Amino acid sequence: MSNDSQAVRRKARWGRATIVTATAGMPVAAGAVLAIAYAAFAALPPVPVPTENPMSEEKRVLGKILFFDEQLSATNSVACATCHVMGRAGSDPRLANNPGPDGIVGTPDDKRASPGVIRSDAAMNFTPDAVFELRPQVTSRAANSPINAAYAAELFWDGRASGEFRDPQSGQVVIAAGGALESQSVDPPVSSVEMAHEDIDWADVVSKLEHVRPLNLATNHPADVASVLVTGPSYPELFDRAFGDPQITAARVAMAIATYERTLIADQTPWDAFIAGNTNALTLQQRNGWQAFQASNCNQCHLPPLFTDNSFRNVGHRPPREDRGRAEITGNDSDRGKFKVPGLRNVGLKQSFMHTGQLPNLTEVIRFYARAPGGPPQFPDNQDPVMDTVNVPPPAAVAIQDFLTNGLLDPRVRDQVFPFDKPTLASERPGDRITNLGGGTPGSGGVVPRIIADTPPMIGTEDFRVGISLALGGRTARLAYATTPPSGGIITPTEFVGEVTTSPGAAGAGLATFHWQLSPTRFSPGQFIFMQWFVSDPGAPGGEALSQVARVPLFCGSAGCPGPCPADVDGSGFLDVEDYTTFVAAFEAGSDLADYDKSGFVDTEDFDAFVRGFEGGC
Repeated sequence: MSNDSQAVRRKARWGRATIVTATAGMPVAAGAVLAIAYAAFAALPPVPVPTENPMSEEKRVLGKILFFDEQLSATNSVACATCHVMGRAGSDPRLANNPGPDGIVGTPDDKRASPGVIRSDAAMNFTPDAVFELRPQVTSRAANSPINAAYAAELFWDGRASGEFRDPQSGQVVIAAGGALESQSVDPPVSSVEMAHEDIDWADVVSKLEHVRPLNLATNHPADVASVLVTGPSYPELFDRAFGDPQITAARVAMAIATYERTLIADQTPWDAFIAGNTNALTLQQRNGWQAFQASNCNQCHLPPLFTDNSFRNVGHRPPREDRGRAEITGNDSDRGKFKVPGLRNVGLKQSFMHTGQLPNLTEVIRFYARAPGGPPQFPDNQDPVMDTVNVPPPAAVAIQDFLTNGLLDPRVRDQVFPFDKPTLASERPGDRITNLGGGTPGSGGVVPRIIADTPPMIGTEDFRVGISLALGGRTARLAYATTPPSGGIITPTEFVGEVTTSPGAAGAGLATFHWQLSPTRFSPGQFIFMQWFVSDPGAPGGEALSQVARVPLFCGSAGCPGPCPADVDGSGFLDVEDYTTFVAAFEAGSDLADYDKSGFVDTEDFDAFVRGFEGGC
């Protein structure tokens, strides 16, 4: 195959559309008129790619796998794609409430943004947050879209992800310019609000990636991903294919994700076809909306063909004192309240608008810019002068909204087809999520202890954790599970699997976390278990308070369930001192049990192999 042919195929794989500019079937005069009228509006330019991070298919697929892998988070519950849903134009439809700077829910400074993780300390134990307590924390701004983000010189609402990309582990400059996507990619995995725990660093993230199966929590892998994962490669193997050696680093993670994101180009809208010469691509109302959009001066900031100029402006949506925006990065007070101008392609798929996420639909957005009576208010402090020139006459609102909703829609994004296709995340599968069934027995103060479980119950995971809160402080709490459903809100324990001591405090203040490996020797895929805490409490009936019951559906990863751990000599499902003692006794006796490597005889290689497995947790 020629190099040109390979380039064409690669271009098609990466989703860059070819805009046909011919005017076949149109009268010559009409084509000429369009050519003159729309000469200023061209198709999207080629995607800029920094020379330090050239495109490759191996790197793109690795980046796609990482983007959708919930294992990139400390809790196995959040992927990049969790907050950036392709079918919602790369935004987050899971809106949650952040009380804003006043800390009070239900006031005008509230934000509608992305739920992240429950706050955890460095040991991944639950710890109360001052605002969200033991509920998932919520980001302070709405999620921006990665679609078409490759054209921006700076990313995030405030532009803090600059084009100069520095390796967060070494501090060295990796990309001198044009690396905003790389800069953006390294923040969320170590954010204790979005994906991580306190005091995490990239060494922790890298260590985890070295041991997990790529995209193991997701199902329905897209074809390009499935073809790569069919042989069961590890992350080191995938990094070897993409970068030439198996080393995993923060910079390489960022470069892979950025490479994938540079293929997320939405340029197949009716507007693109219309500008290319297809006069029927837009309906009459949408053409009127396009004209009104320009006449209203909306295109001053939402400049075609990207429908953003990627500048930072204060449109007066909220007072700058609530969020200083760009000024937090530049240190210039003149930038207070300025935020990145978002692109409008596929904007009709979104469910919230502005950096606060407060406006719920395009109707309200247009009412804001039209200064409609009873619409969202505007705040003048440092408001951009361009706002004085924006004039949306009420009769034009319907046509503008139709143009934005339908004329700027790339159906590939709406339908989530390549390059906007995706696997199904664990968090998107209701049948694989833990549910709280209620029940329990109150303890001191009449409070029923709460059970907390926020990690996917994948068999073989070493990151499964179960918490207890609202218990009496300083008491022993035992976690039990049952294989049969509860009766009257109480389980009949099959087994007690762990014991913790709740944090000091009065009734309702006790908190603790138990870390539990869901052993494949104990559980089977498709099995349901029911968990409950039993807390020593003299104020409870019978001296024991019981938490609510959690229903846990156990499942295998997409790579299948792992086999039993050879170092688990006694088959308990845990690696503990009893395994070590049992193996040493068998080794000294020359028992077949100590033939760890199944060589047919017991020797020092068996002992060394066992120690490695025991210390590594298999």
